[in-house]
Amino acid sequence: MTIHQQDFQAPRDAEPTRIEIPAQRAQRAVPPLPRPVPRPVPVPVPLRPGHRFLVYKQDPSVTALGARLAFLPTVVLNGPMDARVQTELAQVTPVARNINGDFVFAAGTPQFDCAHTFAVVRQTMAMYERHNGGNPIPFAWNVSGNTDRITVFPHAGEGANAFYSRTAKALKFLFFTPQGQRAVLHTCRSLDIVAHETGHAILDGLKPGWLSAGNPPQTGGLHEAFGDITAIFLALAEPDQAEALVALTKANLHDKSFLSELAEEFGKALGMPSGLRNADNDLKLSQVGNEVHAISQVFTGAIYDVLADVYTFELSRQRRTKDPAIVLIETASALCKLVFDAIVASPATGARYVDVANKMLQVSAGRGDPAIYRTFIRNRFAVREITTAATPLRDMLSGRMTMTEPGYTGDGQDVTEVEPRDEHSASLRADQDRSRCCGTMQMPEYQVVAPEKLARRGSLEDDDILRDELDELHRAFSK
Repeated sequence: MTIHQQDFQAPRDAEPTRIEIPAQRAQRAVPPLPRPVPRPVPVPVPLRPGHRFLVYKQDPSVTALGARLAFLPTVVLNGPMDARVQTELAQVTPVARNINGDFVFAAGTPQFDCAHTFAVVRQTMAMYERHNGGNPIPFAWNVSGNTDRITVFPHAGEGANAFYSRTAKALKFLFFTPQGQRAVLHTCRSLDIVAHETGHAILDGLKPGWLSAGNPPQTGGLHEAFGDITAIFLALAEPDQAEALVALTKANLHDKSFLSELAEEFGKALGMPSGLRNADNDLKLSQVGNEVHAISQVFTGAIYDVLADVYTFELSRQRRTKDPAIVLIETASALCKLVFDAIVASPATGARYVDVANKMLQVSAGRGDPAIYRTFIRNRFAVREITTAATPLRDMLSGRMTMTEPGYTGDGQDVTEVEPRDEHSASLRADQDRSRCCGTMQMPEYQVVAPEKLARRGSLEDDDILRDELDELHRAFSK
């Protein structure tokens, strides 16, 4: 078959092909449908507003941490004030939020002191509320529908102390000029001191009978120790502090650090080498007698050692899957919850260290912790002469204890109840010596009101403190 050129060409006399340009086609095209108005994707917003506060992460002397922003995810009114806490400072409060709705003020100013103190009190309360299932913890006077706030006084007066008062429904922080110095030291600027005193208020809500001097010295020691470990656990609940601590100590909690040294600036001002107290101590009950301040350090030291032991174990177990700071935060939170639950389950009055230790063992077993957790608890309380040595201490004392085996018990016995080492110890039998305690423990309302009276909760009035004398006068005047 022959193909000719004309087969590919149109005949010359054929109708010329008409080519439409796009504009011509558009004129005859169907009009386009109207485009919908663009709608932006909704941005999720917090269920509740929050506010930023500038706070000292430790105190002004701990310059490595300094002052940083903290966020409180709750509604805070000018004051600062919310549903649980209010602040009072003559000629300063109410302190108003700035244009961004935050309480951020220059460090060292009265406005800063109000905001910083409020924020630390609120952070401390929030930490324990998380361990309480998210439920608010009542103050000792919050009974029968009472919702009275606690009032925070950042500049309550002159003196080297701070205290919580149920009668005044207040936390009061004093200020003083250290000997040989010109600068005034404000106790409210120490996270440790504010957390410690807030711890007293929280524990008084949980165990209102424990503050009475009519209890054994160990009960008083529990109150002081609770304040100190509250400061420790609050620091470790903050990621920036946990991260700084891990870097500073290379993840060794027994290395010298801001965590174990409590109230550094205050302690140095009183002539101490470092902080007011050292949580990483080696004190035993036989070394402290009935002085409550010293007795408290025995319990604090035991808890700190348990924290270090559990962290060492968990770090070895999770080192390939988690950052060391995350492991520390989670370890501290779990131990804080354990101590909290143990205290809630302890006797309403006359609580001893062994009572809390046994509850820790039982709660730990009930929630399925590795057996080595309870070995740590038994060992640390036994070596401080608080409890009998249900677990042989030879491995720990020789430094050969297996720190990485979850089921380690020393002798195969996972004991959850131990006995007091010495039932005739002065820390159990003598009267409480509160001469070196913080201002809270020296308040007259806790010196003279019986444990049973305090345990009934409710507000305390001046007449409650003077009840014995008033009754005596009544009898005298009735003759």
